[in-house]
Amino acid sequence: VQLQAYGGGLVQAGGSLRLSCTASGRTFSNYAVGWFRQAPGKEREFVAAHLWSGTITNYADSVKGRFTISRDNAKNTGYLQMTSLKPDDTAVYYCAARAGYYRTSWNEYNYWGQGTQVTVSS
Repeated sequence: VQLQAYGGGLVQAGGSLRLSCTASGRTFSNYAVGWFRQAPGKEREFVAAHLWSGTITNYADSVKGRFTISRDNAKNTGYLQMTSLKPDDTAVYYCAARAGYYRTSWNEYNYWGQGTQVTVSS
């Protein structure tokens, strides 16, 4: 499956953005989706993930209550709604997919989008 992430941009602290991840090539609904981010000089870290059905979700503690992961399998698209953004959220955000259950480790995902930059100014 090929993934393309988009929707990043520059936003002030406290603002919101919605990232999208569009899939093609295979049946999107067969895959768990995860979102990860990587800030300059830091390792890639888990943000959120959910099952193919979207019914079971998991969030990093740093984004709980602020970010929401969702998906529309009919549109082959996943979303990451980000609110109350902080400067620490600044990073390149990636969507990823894997068959089976979701994982929180980036190296357990087989398919990756190209990343989209999110910059939060203070």
